[in-house]
This record gives sequence, structure tokens and C-alpha cells, in this order.
Amino acid sequence: MEYMSTYMMAIIETGGLFAPLLFIGMHLVRPLFFLPVVFICITGGAIFGAVAGTLYSVIGITLSSFLFFRMTKWMPKTTEKLVKMKHKLIGKNAELTTSQVALLRLVPFIHFHLLSLCLLEVSADFKTYMRSSFLANIPLAVVYTTIGNWISSFSPVVAGVLLLALLPIIYLLRRKEISMKWEDFFQVEKTGA
Repeated sequence: MEYMSTYMMAIIETGGLFAPLLFIGMHLVRPLFFLPVVFICITGGAIFGAVAGTLYSVIGITLSSFLFFRMTKWMPKTTEKLVKMKHKLIGKNAELTTSQVALLRLVPFIHFHLLSLCLLEVSADFKTYMRSSFLANIPLAVVYTTIGNWISSFSPVVAGVLLLALLPIIYLLRRKEISMKWEDFFQVEKTGA
């Protein structure tokens, strides 16, 4: 992912007037490279700033939602499989509102198109789906693009200090395991003759 971000930033930064179009295009091809939406939004904040990056991210994410809608119509059997997976993960009778989806999209490890499927199930038609999708995409773009803009304004010293401050937190949150030998666990007594 580190190499992908370097390539992506280099391409977009050298794009000149086409940089916004390239960035929006990255949102559209993002699923092919298994890149998270959050990563693209943070990159947009680092490259374009908070306001322009948010605007470009909202456009790109909404176009991605549009493509998802079209793909569900083109591939109904795949959509049925996605619906079955959604029922297993979220529940058969669970219907999420647009505001619930907007909040869940802020959680980085929840799949973007799974939430788009939730919006698709509660939408009556294409227009309702696109309106709901647009509204649910705004908080995601604003929050993570702002974080990207904030990170890009750090000096190398501040970034180093923050990374050093994270080390104790990472250590405290590590997985704690205790290993014991078989003999210690069962307290095997030695019989001497």
C-alpha cells in the first residue's frame, strides 16, 4: 500500500489541470486495487487541501456508488450473493437508515459497498438511492480529507514526535499471551525410587 500511495500521489501531483480528474478516477478504480476509501480521502486531503479534497472525494465516492448501483443491475446473481452475505453479517431484517450508514462509513474496516447495499435495499428507486448515497458520503469525505490535510501540515519533527508518542500506546495495546510448559500446567510430581 505504501508503494501505491507513492505512485498515486506522484501521478496526481504531476497531473496539472487533470489532477482532480485523476483523483476522482482513483475513487472509481479503487475497488480493483483493494484500496480503502479512507486511504483515498486522506490522500486527497494531503494533496488538494481540506475543501477541494473533500469536494473531489464526494464526487468520486458518489460516482463509485453510482457504478455499484449499475453493477448490481448488470450482475443480479452476484448481487444475490452480496445480499446473502449482508444477511449473515448484519441480519435479515436489519434495515439501516441513511444517517446510520453515514456513521458506519466513518468506521474504516466496514466495507464501503456493503453499506451501499444497505442503502440500495431501503431505497425505492435510483433517485432515492443516489440522494441517500450522496448524503451518507459527505461525513466520510469531510472527516478523512480533513485528517489528510492536517497530517500534511506537520513538520518532520512533529511527525517524528507523534510517531514516538504512539510507540508506548502500541506496546500497551499489544496482544498479551502467557506461555506455560505442559509440566508446569499439570504440576507433574516426580516419583523417586
